[in-house]
Amino acid sequence: MEEIIVESFTMDHTKVSAPFVRKCGIITTPKGDIITKFDLRFTQPNVHIMPTGAVHALEHLLAGYIREELKDVIDISPMGCRTGFYLTLVGRITEKEVAGALINALEKVVEAEEVPAANPVQCGNYRDMSLFGAKEYAKEVLEKLKNR
Repeated sequence: MEEIIVESFTMDHTKVSAPFVRKCGIITTPKGDIITKFDLRFTQPNVHIMPTGAVHALEHLLAGYIREELKDVIDISPMGCRTGFYLTLVGRITEKEVAGALINALEKVVEAEEVPAANPVQCGNYRDMSLFGAKEYAKEVLEKLKNR
């Protein structure tokens, strides 16, 4: 049986310094389209884990705000370890461009007055959201990303 390599399992999580934006994959589809994946790490792995309510609210908020900043976004998804998000988009883009877009999106999170789609029709777990938590993590990540 062929060994399957999962990119995120090849990164030494003990040697990174969060927050950061890291290009973690580029594929070319059979039709020639470029798909790029980024690791948007918010907290230090195995040290500071975001609670699910904050992650869930950030997911909802960033779903819209990151699309206002970047074109051709396929998805922004929370990491199961709750230390950040994966951003997948069509095309080539630099880490610097994504970091700038993330900073702009997080500034909008800080100003948000509600979490979009936080209701039983549009979300499968709408009760587990913390706008306060999302704003606190957004502030923390913004401060550190801006000072790098």
